[in-house]
Amino acid sequence: MEVLEESKLDPCRDRTLHSFLNWACHKFLQAGVASPRLDAEILVADGLGVSRTELMTHPERTLNRVEEQMLCSRIERRVLREPVSHITGVQEFWSLEFAVNEKVLTPRPETETLIEQCLKALAKTSSPVQILDLGTGSGILSIILAKEISQSHVTAIENSTEALEVARKNAARHAVTDRVCFVAGDLMKVDWQGPYHLIVSNPPYIESENLSKCMPEVRQYEPAQALDGGRDGLDYYRFIISMAWKRLEENGWLVLEIGHTQAPAVIALMQGSSRYQDIQVIQDYSGYDRVVLARAVNG
Repeated sequence: MEVLEESKLDPCRDRTLHSFLNWACHKFLQAGVASPRLDAEILVADGLGVSRTELMTHPERTLNRVEEQMLCSRIERRVLREPVSHITGVQEFWSLEFAVNEKVLTPRPETETLIEQCLKALAKTSSPVQILDLGTGSGILSIILAKEISQSHVTAIENSTEALEVARKNAARHAVTDRVCFVAGDLMKVDWQGPYHLIVSNPPYIESENLSKCMPEVRQYEPAQALDGGRDGLDYYRFIISMAWKRLEENGWLVLEIGHTQAPAVIALMQGSSRYQDIQVIQDYSGYDRVVLARAVNG
């Protein structure tokens, strides 16, 4: 990445953190970045190895030439709409840090709703708990469920070997490698085995023709195979719903993250199979439909 030349900076500014953050915010605003101040603080704090609080308590700190060039490079990458998580290499989620890169989706806050519903569904399940995570990506669902449910074993299927490398690193970081089994393969082709108390998935669900309309952070930097849900965005739901009840315990739970307009279609798929009961739709904290869950009927 080309380092920003000093001549491209505001020649009237000093070299303090306060001035640099203001300059970075201005650059981000011009580039259409949604959260300019937050992104600037995260990138600067991470680059300097300090907390965001320290940025606020020591705004007069003067940057040396090496620090300034390094931070300018980070700012330019974000101006090009590279996700903050790709620049820092980590994303906080569920109050934990996870490694991420261009081979996996960056976890979104709304996915915490999916985990909350999994934990609620399993609250009265007798130990040990068997869980299947379909399309694990960076491994966040498997790892958090393993951490939150001590007497659990999670099988996590992922087609991308590069994504599995990230997931395994995250499992080691959070000390759950003994309870999360990663399986390389296409979830539509490998044997899910089972039975499981819960099957969870955040599958690709964007309509193929809409991929080009996604924000630059998604369109340019995240793996298309983790986003493309087919012509109507429902390809993976059709397959998972048709198969999951065969691999679930009687009354076991299928829990799916959805796009916010997809609840009626996903519910119709469940109802059409006649193998699910207690179908529910759960909203995220922004009020959008985010999770559909149901119990399996095997009889």
